[in-house]
Amino acid sequence: MMIPKRILICPQEFKGSLTARDVSHAIAEGVNSVIPTAHLIIQPLADGGPGTVDIVGKSAAGRFITRTVMGPFGESVEARYAIIKNDTGSSAVIEQASVTALAGIPFEELNPTKATSYGVGQIILDAVEQGVNEIILGVGGTCTNDGGAGAAQALGLGLLDPAGVELPNHPLHLVRLEKIIPSSNEKLNQIQLRIAVDVLNLLLGPTGATSIFGPQKGMRDWQAPALEEALAIFANQISVDLNINIAERDGTGAGGGLPCGLIAAMPETTIESGASLVSDAVHLEAQMSGMDLVITGEGSLDSQTSYGKAVSHVLALAKNANIPCIAIAGQVTEMPKFLQDAEPLVSQSATDDDIEHAMTHASDRVTIATKTLIKRYCGL
Repeated sequence: MMIPKRILICPQEFKGSLTARDVSHAIAEGVNSVIPTAHLIIQPLADGGPGTVDIVGKSAAGRFITRTVMGPFGESVEARYAIIKNDTGSSAVIEQASVTALAGIPFEELNPTKATSYGVGQIILDAVEQGVNEIILGVGGTCTNDGGAGAAQALGLGLLDPAGVELPNHPLHLVRLEKIIPSSNEKLNQIQLRIAVDVLNLLLGPTGATSIFGPQKGMRDWQAPALEEALAIFANQISVDLNINIAERDGTGAGGGLPCGLIAAMPETTIESGASLVSDAVHLEAQMSGMDLVITGEGSLDSQTSYGKAVSHVLALAKNANIPCIAIAGQVTEMPKFLQDAEPLVSQSATDDDIEHAMTHASDRVTIATKTLIKRYCGL
């Protein structure tokens, strides 16, 4: 096989061990050791989760803004977002996790019955005041499960109890929701909000926000029925007062149901593949032009290329461009369609100790795996 001269390196993060940028540079080191004359283009990717703002902001030469907003439990947090140019103006790129991050909170302190997304709405409002005409909001990695009610309230949506009093921004208070008043903020109608997700879960039911993602946010079994009821009442009232059927929309269960409240506050909101949105923002398809090889990667590869994940999107773009694509992964259980080859950091039979060791030394392992993969691909 011919030695590739131009190689695009575009992995996403290896969750728990390496950022997408770290993975990219480790892969580049491995490629350089085998093909020192290769021209490398490095473009880290994300699927809308943690790391999205940094990757898109830096890749698109954007400017970063930091604001103090309400955290999930009423505390003040510093949240950072980016503003980049688009074809018709400017876009704000925001991460839900910058406000309501699950990571870093001790498990015993988590409580989705009290956590609010209010600060996410505050960040969106700040971006609106910056004059953007589009907002890309990555969801996920959150400790909240309030259906986006808090964010909606920050955006001016009125959530009233039977006495006509605004509800506190805790999810369990939604059981007393009697009426929803649309936001009077006209500027919101001039913004295209695009929510980047990597799951298609519905808001409610056995595959919904509470059932699937509640336990990792500290939800106790006995809290689940109350949270589910609160979200069901919220979704029903949105249908009654705003004529929006939230409960049946794919992706509304992402990010603790955040899309639900945001669609209620900004009805033109769309839910899209996170990887696709990020790839568009960094012009990944254009960067593939003229490449001889694409190298991608993520923590785990299998035959079911997940919706919204970076690797599945990279594979589709590479196939359309007729460019071979190979990958590095923490583990490879099955080869996704269209992927020519892959090299894991650990085997399928790896013990917990093996996996822990690989995660601790992930950068070196990625470089070594890349050397093996490139040599095999080139027949060296």
